[in-house]
Amino acid sequence: MKHASEKILCSHSGLLAQLRAISELNEKRLGVYYKKSRAFLHFHEDEGKLFADVRLDGANFHRLAADSNPEQKSLLSRIQKALK
Repeated sequence: MKHASEKILCSHSGLLAQLRAISELNEKRLGVYYKKSRAFLHFHEDEGKLFADVRLDGANFHRLAADSNPEQKSLLSRIQKALK
């Protein structure tokens, strides 16, 4: 699975805007987010679908589907819980 292209990330600009609004996250480059100095979230694509690798437990990356609206809402909810 390859890292997400600029094209697919731009097609999910609403999700990126919501991630940018989370004060604990810093977008180092398009679609790559850090919490403090540690990588927290980045995206991959497979067969035109978007997936997120996110450190929900603070240690390991977990891959979650992030292509549809319900998947994105779930991702955002899980991120908010992980950051508390």
